[in-house]
This record gives sequence, C-alpha cells and structure tokens, in this order.
Amino acid sequence: MFNYLLRRILTSILVLFGVSVLVFSVIHLVPGDVTMAILGRQKVTEEKVAALREQLGLNDPLYVQYGRYLSNALRGDLGTSIRTNQSVSEAIAEQLPSTVMLAMSALIVALSIGAVLGLLAALRHGSWVDTLVMGLSVSGLSIPTFWMGLLLILFFSVRLKLFPSISNGSSFADLFLPALTLGLPEAAVVARMVRASMLDVLNKEYITTARAKGLPERWVILKHAVRNALIPVVTFLGLQMAYLLGGATIVETMFARQGIGRLAVQSIFNRDYPMVQGVVLVTAAIYVLINTLTDITYGFLNPKIRLK
Repeated sequence: MFNYLLRRILTSILVLFGVSVLVFSVIHLVPGDVTMAILGRQKVTEEKVAALREQLGLNDPLYVQYGRYLSNALRGDLGTSIRTNQSVSEAIAEQLPSTVMLAMSALIVALSIGAVLGLLAALRHGSWVDTLVMGLSVSGLSIPTFWMGLLLILFFSVRLKLFPSISNGSSFADLFLPALTLGLPEAAVVARMVRASMLDVLNKEYITTARAKGLPERWVILKHAVRNALIPVVTFLGLQMAYLLGGATIVETMFARQGIGRLAVQSIFNRDYPMVQGVVLVTAAIYVLINTLTDITYGFLNPKIRLK
C-alpha cells in the first residue's frame, strides 16, 4: 500500500509541475506586452517601459523567470494583480469558498435527482418510466449549460418570480438556480450510471438468494441492491467534484456570482496575466488533489487496484 501511495503522490507532483510549465509558457506566448497592460494609456516612454521590465524581471531568461515563479508559488506567493495590486493568493482565497459552495450544491442536486431517476428507471426497466428517464437524461446531456441557465432564469425568475437571476449570497434562494444549472447535466449522467449499475446488481446471485429466502422486496432493494449499486457512483462523484469547480465559470458569469470562475473571466478581459496564471494553477491543483484522493480511496476499497 505504501508503494501505491508513493506512486500516486509522485504522479500528482509531476502533473502539477507540468501544469505550471504549461501555464507559464502560454501566458508568455500571449500576444501583447504585460508592461503596456500595466502602464495603460498614459504617455508611455521607452524609459518607463524599460524600468518596469527591469522591475518585473522580464529581461531575465525565461528559465530564470520560471524558476522565480515556481519558488514563489511553492511559498504560496502567486504574484500581484496588475489591475488591483491585490495579492493573487488573497484574491483567490476570497473567491474560492463561493465556488466550492456552488460546486457542492450542484453535486447534491446531481446525486439527489440522478439517483432517484436512475433507481426508478432500473426498477421499471422496459416500461414508459424507463423510456422517459432515459429521454430526460439525453436531453440533460445535450442542452448546453448556458442555454439551460437561460431557460431556468426565464421560468423561475421572469415568469414565476420565485428566485433571483443574480446570485450573490449563500442562501437557498441565491444558490437554487446556479446549482440547478450546474447540477442538472451531472444528474443526467448519474441517472444513467445508477440505472446501469442497478440493473447489473439486480442480476447478481446474492439478490436472487435474498429473494429466495423470502425477504420483502423493499428490503432486498434498499439493503442489498441500492447500497452496492451506488459504489461506482460515489467514485464518479468524487471525480466530478473537481469538474464542477472548473465548470462553474459559465454559471458564475451568467448569474453574476462571485467565484474563481468569474474572477478568471474578468482577469482575461482585463489582461491581468498574474491573476489568470494563479487561477488556472490553483484550479489544476484542486483537480489533481481530488483525483488523487479519489484514486487512493478507491485503492483502499479495491485491493486489485493497488496491485496494478
């Protein structure tokens, strides 16, 4: 088990190193000069540009700049915003809880709606209920997130006036539409997974044995079938949590909600390169961390994985 943990940790470190190199390289390949973005439209002289480039260390070779950036990042210093002069680390720390709350709410939506629909489809396999659930899941996967959000705003905010179209808080009313917009596509995936897993479990020998013993059908389903059918779904949801953190960008922008996704969009429009670089690196780190923890957890649950 120690070797398995060591391999996973070393792999994660290598992935993060690769991400940092990629992000650093892409930022420096973007057209434009960061000094011009900082100086703005004021009267710019060559002396001012040269002084600022020297101050920022842009005259150093790229490998020196990357080494300095990596050293600072390992100490938690991701630079300073060229627009607000705020620490990038502080800005991300302020916005991250809002994104995490949105992602967790969307995960709850996905699990609650998807699991119920998937169980209904499996228990009514071949019926109109099964067909309806599968049709809804295909629709949920096919509709783009931004279009789903617009439909929900039109129905719940404009027509019914039940929920606000601008989400700034953590109350149920503020989170309902953003969480539903982000969670419904994942609910469609969960429904299909639960249905397939449940149908597989219902054909197992221990389910047949439980029924042969005369156990009530409700007890067989809840005690034996559902618990085993949800195991792969739980693993899937662990991976999807990282995806939801990254996918919150569109939803946060649509609902004018604070978060690292909206922060990244605003930073791109403002050409705030240090902020963009920091948000991408932190998001990648979270994604790698969650995937690593999921793999390690699954390795504990399934010894066959550890031996591979």
